[in-house]
Amino acid sequence: MAGATPQLIKELREMTGAGMLDCKNALNETGGDLEKAVQALREAGLGKAAKKAGNVAAEGLISVLVNADNTKAVMLELNSQTDFVAKNENFVNLTKEITSHALNNGIENAEALAASSINGQDFPTFLNEKIATIGENLVARKLANVSGQVVNAYVHATGRVGVVLAASCDEAVKDKAAALLRNIAMHASAMKPTVISYKDLDPAFVESENKAIVAEIIAENDELKRLGKPLKKIPEFVSKSQLTDEAIANAKARFEEELRAAGKPEKIWANIIPGQIERYITDNTQLDGRFALLSQAYVMDDKKTVEQAIAEVDASIKITEYIRFELGEGIEKKEEDFAAEVAKQMGK
Repeated sequence: MAGATPQLIKELREMTGAGMLDCKNALNETGGDLEKAVQALREAGLGKAAKKAGNVAAEGLISVLVNADNTKAVMLELNSQTDFVAKNENFVNLTKEITSHALNNGIENAEALAASSINGQDFPTFLNEKIATIGENLVARKLANVSGQVVNAYVHATGRVGVVLAASCDEAVKDKAAALLRNIAMHASAMKPTVISYKDLDPAFVESENKAIVAEIIAENDELKRLGKPLKKIPEFVSKSQLTDEAIANAKARFEEELRAAGKPEKIWANIIPGQIERYITDNTQLDGRFALLSQAYVMDDKKTVEQAIAEVDASIKITEYIRFELGEGIEKKEEDFAAEVAKQMGK
């Protein structure tokens, strides 16, 4: 694979904010692989987290529909070539019609949708007729069908982000759980968690991000020191998955030694150390707050996590499924634009 080129250097600079020479060196070291170059810069403390190379914001709408008793929901991404068409009443009604069809017929995904029949026609024929009417290629690119004891969903007013959640709970609190799930879906639409729990994070990803986050904080502290401002604590870890009993015990021993050195009487240690342990856990679980839904600060009340907000409603509520769609996510620019992507999926 080729190394640094002017175009790749430009893209990497836009993605990370790193200097030109650093970007050039990172690209040469990684054979021109943008994603690897981003990670190399981050681990060196030279770049911030960046979006995946080449993503483009496709046009269209995301639609969600939940059944009457909150046990099933369908979420659809229907793509168009232009924003103008996405706002057209015919297109909006089409997304609703397809979503309703999928919910009423138990259609599980985009492949099953393409193989289904709607209004007495096979789906491809039905969609081709809509294409002829609307005047642009259209693609039902993604569809999710979620079932559970209690299910709810949220789609942003722009139609560009949608979330579906399912949970288990005591039957007596199902209505409360349904209302809570809608609020949490709204939270997830904005905060973009990738998993439900820190336990779902890939260990290799945690290890890689540990290096990157530490490097980011060290670089930030260099600037804070220059400005004469308080420095941030550099964590040992970034996820609760790394905080073993031994790690907590070692931290506690350090706090005890610090209190002893400061001449604090042992009889008051029990009043001080729990707060220090709590702060230690917060400082050493930053990755969880970025990517794990339950560990994030709840947007409705940022003094508590999503997990704590759930427990306050009822301890029996457990989130079992989480799906988030963002319009155009995963479509690559590369050599083709979105119109070409749509045409390719249509087999034209």
